[in-house]
Amino acid sequence: MRDFTSELIYKTSRSSGAGGQNVNKVETAVTVIWEIQKSTFFSEEEKQRILMKLKNRRNAEEKIQLTASEARTQLQNKKIATQRLMELVEKALLVPKKRVKTKPSKIQIEKRLNAKKRLSEKKENRKFRY
Repeated sequence: MRDFTSELIYKTSRSSGAGGQNVNKVETAVTVIWEIQKSTFFSEEEKQRILMKLKNRRNAEEKIQLTASEARTQLQNKKIATQRLMELVEKALLVPKKRVKTKPSKIQIEKRLNAKKRLSEKKENRKFRY
């Protein structure tokens, strides 16, 4: 995976949750912002693929924003947010393998036809008239 961390913009804010008095003073929550169109690490096709796959995650300016506030320190939250973004982009760039069409084997076809024949005979035997 290519390292495009130099293109990321980090913003900090006050976090909620654990931290005691510190939580009101220190900005530990980290928001990572990445402008996809301005990226120089990816080709145009890759950018389009990322935009298409992450369309629910991007905003109107085609930026992806992720926030991390789980950890008590800003550095840990920065690492968490960056890692999440890297995983998202890596997942978006994966090209699924094409499915190879297969035909059912002769034995499978024969089994299916025999099962159909047995079922039809069973139903036919129910029509016994006195």
